[in-house]
Amino acid sequence: MIDKPEFSHIVRLSEIGSVARTGTLSASAEERGQLAQRFDLPKINTLEASYRLEAGDNRIGFTGRLESDLQQRCAITGESFQVRLREDFDIAFVPELEIGSADEEIELTEDDCDIIEYENGQLDLGEAIAQTLYLALDPFPRGPNADAVAQEVLKSEEEAGPFGALAALKDKLP
Repeated sequence: MIDKPEFSHIVRLSEIGSVARTGTLSASAEERGQLAQRFDLPKINTLEASYRLEAGDNRIGFTGRLESDLQQRCAITGESFQVRLREDFDIAFVPELEIGSADEEIELTEDDCDIIEYENGQLDLGEAIAQTLYLALDPFPRGPNADAVAQEVLKSEEEAGPFGALAALKDKLP
């Protein structure tokens, strides 16, 4: 985890209580700019999340919906294009686990993927939202011009195959 998260919103365990708490988090322009830099995005126009926070047995449930309008770079053309993300999240905050040696093998289940450890009796809701945003991003985004550029630049299967090189040489024969 980062020493000083860009979008940090700390809630202390003592503030949660026995009744579920709801709220909304919105990133400021400065926070969005810093997150865009961290995630190598051209721009994050909006980042908001509505949430429900509820104490349970040995975990704090953090559920809700993240919404963001941002720009990503096309993996093929490199051009920026608009993306609208709407992502539901279901995260469990758990106390920091005491893990043995670094050599010890740990097996994770599907349910373990949305678990965030907390320490010192504090939850960082903003950082959990930032991580959710990052995981929701398409790792190989394709912009609106990607297909046209790909058809111009990429070779067909026949051209790229072993006989494609021979065909190119044939054209050079006298």
